[in-house]
Amino acid sequence: MGKQAELSVGAELAAALPQDAKPWYRTRHLVLLNLALLVPLLSSATIGFDGAMMNGLQTLVQWRSYFGNPSAPVLGAMNAIFPIGKIVGILPSAWLVDRYGRKSSLWVGFIFLMIAAGLQGGSINVAMFIVSRFILGAATAFIAQPSPILVTELAYPTHRGKITAMYQTFFYFGSIFAAWSTYGTFRLDSSWSWRIPSILQAAIPFFQFLALAFVPESPRWLLANGKIEQAREILIKWHAGGDRDSALVVYEMQQIEQSVMLESQARAETSYLDLIRTAPNRKRTLIAAIVGFFAQWNGAGVVSYYLTLVLNTIGIKETKDQALINGLLQIFNWLSAIFAGALMVDRLGRRTLFLTSVAGMLVSYIIWTALTAYFTSTLNATAGNAVVAFIFIYYFFYDIAFAPLLLLYPCEIFEYGLRARGVAVTYSSTFIGLIIGQFVNPIAMSGIGWKYYIVFCCILAVLWPVMYFLFPETKGRTLEEIAEIFDGKSRRVGEIEKIVETEADQVEHARTIPDTKV
Repeated sequence: MGKQAELSVGAELAAALPQDAKPWYRTRHLVLLNLALLVPLLSSATIGFDGAMMNGLQTLVQWRSYFGNPSAPVLGAMNAIFPIGKIVGILPSAWLVDRYGRKSSLWVGFIFLMIAAGLQGGSINVAMFIVSRFILGAATAFIAQPSPILVTELAYPTHRGKITAMYQTFFYFGSIFAAWSTYGTFRLDSSWSWRIPSILQAAIPFFQFLALAFVPESPRWLLANGKIEQAREILIKWHAGGDRDSALVVYEMQQIEQSVMLESQARAETSYLDLIRTAPNRKRTLIAAIVGFFAQWNGAGVVSYYLTLVLNTIGIKETKDQALINGLLQIFNWLSAIFAGALMVDRLGRRTLFLTSVAGMLVSYIIWTALTAYFTSTLNATAGNAVVAFIFIYYFFYDIAFAPLLLLYPCEIFEYGLRARGVAVTYSSTFIGLIIGQFVNPIAMSGIGWKYYIVFCCILAVLWPVMYFLFPETKGRTLEEIAEIFDGKSRRVGEIEKIVETEADQVEHARTIPDTKV
C-alpha cells in the first residue's frame, strides 16, 4: 500500500497513514464513509438523467405530437431553459454552501427537484413544460454546487482523487436510468410514454433526500467556521475508525488548520473578485472556465441532447433503433468513464488524461465527419454504421477526461476559501456553453447537417495546445499542498510554521533591545 499511497497523496501524508491497514472494503469505517459519499455522488446522476431523458423524449412520436412537433428553435428553448435555470441558481447556492455548510444547499435542491419533476410529468402545454424545466435547472444548481466539494473534502485521503473523479461518471448512471426508462415506455400509446420518465426524474433526489441525514458535514468547512472539535470528531470517526490518537487525524487537522490560517491572513472575507485579483488565481479561474466551457463545446453537446438529429443524418430514423442506441451509448459511457478515466487519475495523472482525451476526440471527429459526408452523398449503409461506431469511439476519449476531471480538477486547483466560487466558475462556463449550444446546435444541424461537425474539429485542434501549455499536473499532492503549483513554494502549507517561528524570534529580539529615548 505504501507506494500506491505515495502516488495518491505524497510521501508526507502517506507516512501518517496506518501501516497495517486492511483494504478499504474490509475496513468498516471506510466502507461506511464510501457508502455515505454515494449520496452526493448521485447528484451527478440526477443531472445526467435530464440530458438522456430529453434525448429519449425527442425520439417518441407521442411526445412530439403532444407538443405539436416542436420546431428547432422551440426544441432549443426546451433544452436551453434547463441550464438557464442553473445559472440563476448558481450564485445563491454558492453563498449558501459557504455560509451554512455544504449540506444546507443539498436540502433545498432535493425538495425543489421533486416538486419540479412532478410539474414536468404533469405538463399540459409547452409553457408548463418549459417552466418546470426552468425550476428543475435552478434546483439542480443547489445540488451540483456542493456535492463534488463535499466529496473532495470528506473523502479518505488515498481515495480522494479516484472518488472525486467518480463524481461526474455518475452522470452516466442517471443517463442510463433515463435512456432505458424512455426505451421501456415508448410502446405505450398515450402521453404516459413521456410522463413516466419525466416523473422518474424525482426518483434519485428522493433517495438522496432520505439518506442525506446520515452524511457528515465537511470537516474543512467546520474548522474554517470555528467548529474545530466537530471537525476533529468527524475525522476520528470516518477516517480513523474511532482512534482518538490517530496520527492521520493529527496530520489532517494540522494541514487544514494551517491552510485556513494562511488564507485568513491573506483575506478576511473572500469575494468573486479574489478569483482574478492575483496572477495564480487568474490562472486557476481561466483553467476552470476552459474546462467548463469546452466540456460542452468539444462536440459532445451535439450528441448528448440531439442524438436524434445526428442519427437522422445517417439514415437511422426508427424510434426503437434510436432509443436502443441511446441506451447502449450511456452504458458504454459509464463503463469508460469509470475504468479508463476515474480509476486512472492517480496512475496516469490529470494532465495526461486531458491531452490524450482531446487528441483522441479530434481524430475521431475528423473521421466521423468524413464518414458522414460520404454517407450523405452515397447513402452507403456501411458508412452509416461506421459513423455509429465512431460516435462510441469519440465518447470513449471524451469519457476518460471530461467525465472524471470536469469537477475533480477545479476542486483541486482552488484553495479552500475560493473552492466553492471556483466550482461556480466551472459550472457557469458549462451552463453558458450549454445554453449557446442548445440554441445553435439544432438550427445548425437542421440547416447545414454534417458540415457543422467541421466547427468542432477546429475547436479541438486549438484546445489541445492550450491545455498542453496551461494545465499543470496535480496528482500526488494533498488539497492543501496543490497551492504550491500555482503560488510557488512560499505558499506551501508547512511554511507557516517557519513564518510563525520567525515572527516569534523577531518579537523576542525586540524585547532585548534597550529603550533609547532622546
